[in-house]
Amino acid sequence: MRILSLILSILLFTSSAFAGSCPMMAKGVDAKIAEAQKLRDAGMKAHDSGDHAKSEKLLNKALGMFKG
Repeated sequence: MRILSLILSILLFTSSAFAGSCPMMAKGVDAKIAEAQKLRDAGMKAHDSGDHAKSEKLLNKALGMFKG
């Protein structure tokens, strides 16, 4: 019974310790989204000005941020 209590308390402690990382992970996602949005905006600006090679480069870089 002691061992079972010890195992359960360890499991509860570790799950609550990892729960604190959620806000940090969300901030990382938000930062990646913001950077991708900047690349997207720059890519569309390049497209509108006729620089399609630069536009494709920037947009592909933005898409690449979400792969792997």
